[in-house]
Amino acid sequence: MRRIQKIIAMLLCIFAGTASGADWFEALKASDDDRALYAVLAAMPKGADLHNHNSGSIYPEWWLANALASEARGYRYYTKVRINNCRPFDRRDDTYHLLFRNIDQFDYDALDTCERGEYVALRSLTDEQRAGWLSSIKLDQDSEGREEFFQKHWQRLNALLFNPYIREQNLALNLQALASEGAIHAEIMVAVLGAREADGTRITPQQMIDRFRARLLERDIIETGMTVRLQLTLLRFVGDAEDDLRNLYRLAAKNSDLIAAVNLVGREDNDKGHPRRFLPTLRELRQQYDVGLAIHAGEVDEPNDHVRDTLLLGASRIGHGLNLITDDEVMLLMRNGPYLVEINLISNLLLEYVVDYSQHPFPEYLRTDIPVALSTDDRGMWDSTLTDEFFVAVREFNLNWREVKQLHINSLTYAFVDDDVKQRLIDRHTQQMREFEAKIQRDGLENPERLPDTRTFICARYQLCD
Repeated sequence: MRRIQKIIAMLLCIFAGTASGADWFEALKASDDDRALYAVLAAMPKGADLHNHNSGSIYPEWWLANALASEARGYRYYTKVRINNCRPFDRRDDTYHLLFRNIDQFDYDALDTCERGEYVALRSLTDEQRAGWLSSIKLDQDSEGREEFFQKHWQRLNALLFNPYIREQNLALNLQALASEGAIHAEIMVAVLGAREADGTRITPQQMIDRFRARLLERDIIETGMTVRLQLTLLRFVGDAEDDLRNLYRLAAKNSDLIAAVNLVGREDNDKGHPRRFLPTLRELRQQYDVGLAIHAGEVDEPNDHVRDTLLLGASRIGHGLNLITDDEVMLLMRNGPYLVEINLISNLLLEYVVDYSQHPFPEYLRTDIPVALSTDDRGMWDSTLTDEFFVAVREFNLNWREVKQLHINSLTYAFVDDDVKQRLIDRHTQQMREFEAKIQRDGLENPERLPDTRTFICARYQLCD
């Protein structure tokens, strides 16, 4: 937009010849022009997204497109659009009354006539039903929050989560979206358990990994220029989680060219998944395997010892770490240390772990030298982007340019890659950032015809709408 170009050009003129390299950014913030700030952050070269879930990072319209495209491979899906009260009341059934829950052909054929009448083929949705379906897997209503996300979103996706073709396509779309924002590396949490062919044939975890590897070698992904590593996810509170952990460690070690780590995921307020549960198993596994470990820890809004216990498990990266701030000793331990906290600002707000950003500990960590990096978590369900995370950080916490750049370098420094790959990524990003800064200070931002594409979160909260 010409207005953005003029503002930046004016600021550059004001500071020309007297300002340090970062003064242009301070002047840009002082202008109180959110659109100009967003445009700069959108164009800015980015490092890595270290914490994002493949299934949660996919926007609803991509889910729908992938589900319909998979019909060519024999998959056919139905979604619940009405409730005919076909079943007797049973409060133990958490899914019967859930609208827009997706089932496959096998489950549909097993229903009686009454229940079949509650479903419609996914490809036959009316415009109104389609809008409802898309809304059902993102947090776009004021009344929605943590319970909606954990207890309804995944239950609605249901059968779509086990389609290997959708998993592959989700991975490709996820990487292409990050690359379009300027990221150069991603570590994506993927599921390899439970996949099945359209005819119900089980796909082994190794076969799923092989499919991911093959998809990453296709031209459209190679052309993004991104490096990619996958993390295998383990739902921490299920009854057989220890056996799953053993299997995932073996798979990660066998496929170390692609699999960077194992990641324990799931609600922390379900105490069946508490960190110390896994200490004996991990000590057993470390007798045989050298596998990276990252764990969701401290994603709660009350004090506990989960971050401390997660470090004891051997994790080198902490996902979220919100309640780390309640543990003074661990705060001291993590200062300038070998551990990184993966910060997810938008996720923490929408899941109501903080009421507003003044409660978020991110700036305390950043400014007391606890290594942190920004990441997107489940951006498809927040309807947000990686650029949005940086905008929120700058806008809410007045980050300076040095801090912004440090977040990118942190994301690469703590990546689960070999040292030579890591150094190449850091060198690549450093050069890109030098070129970006030189261009900004020489010419100002290129004159966009419109604001870079924005999505619901940033539009609704900051009125930054394309």
